[in-house]
Amino acid sequence: MALIPSQVLRVAILLSYFSIICHYKALDMPAHQTYGGSWKFLTFIDLVIQAMFFGLCVLIDLSSLLTKGGDSREQERQLRKLIGLRDWMMAVLAFPVGAFVVFTFWTLYLYDRELVYPKLLDNFIPQWLNHGMHTTVLPFIIIEMRTTHHRYPSRQWGLAAVCCFGIGYILWTCWVHQVTGVWVYPVLERISHLARLVFFTVMTAFICVFYQLGEILNNYIWSHTGTHTEKVKGE
Repeated sequence: MALIPSQVLRVAILLSYFSIICHYKALDMPAHQTYGGSWKFLTFIDLVIQAMFFGLCVLIDLSSLLTKGGDSREQERQLRKLIGLRDWMMAVLAFPVGAFVVFTFWTLYLYDRELVYPKLLDNFIPQWLNHGMHTTVLPFIIIEMRTTHHRYPSRQWGLAAVCCFGIGYILWTCWVHQVTGVWVYPVLERISHLARLVFFTVMTAFICVFYQLGEILNNYIWSHTGTHTEKVKGE
């Protein structure tokens, strides 16, 4: 038996994301006052994705608890729809985007932090908040993957959805630059047009790799549990 029930873990993680988002939005940063606000940063978009995902997980837990022992086929059907949406979000958004943010941020940070997180930001963002945005995302999502089996869509459709997200964010970044004349990330200011195109292509490929890694990890974890069946009444 787990030391901490998975339902309690999900509530704790959801509350932590609410706290991180509220603290981040409360920061008096110049970048928040410019076009696009916080929404031009993939880190913030990822925080919203994670909060929505764990909010959905908590909703499913509550629904399972409230309908436990009931025999309503309609309630069971609605619950299965929520579980399907949760699994899709895990596969297409929560894991690949979260892992991508953690990997790319710390890779660039260790190489040259000025490319992605200038030292000036230390005056606005405390260390604990930085780690809440760029570090704990990955262990949180792995905990969820470890405690609950998620059914992935077909790889073809899953990769297509991830690519659409990646390309959509790239187009959004280009639009912000078109409007403001400033790139969202300093690294984009320092490279040529061709290098920028290569950079965007490589980043899109990376997020697709993280999708496949998530699928492999999910299958590996649950191939050793002896069951792939998830009961509607709860994890």
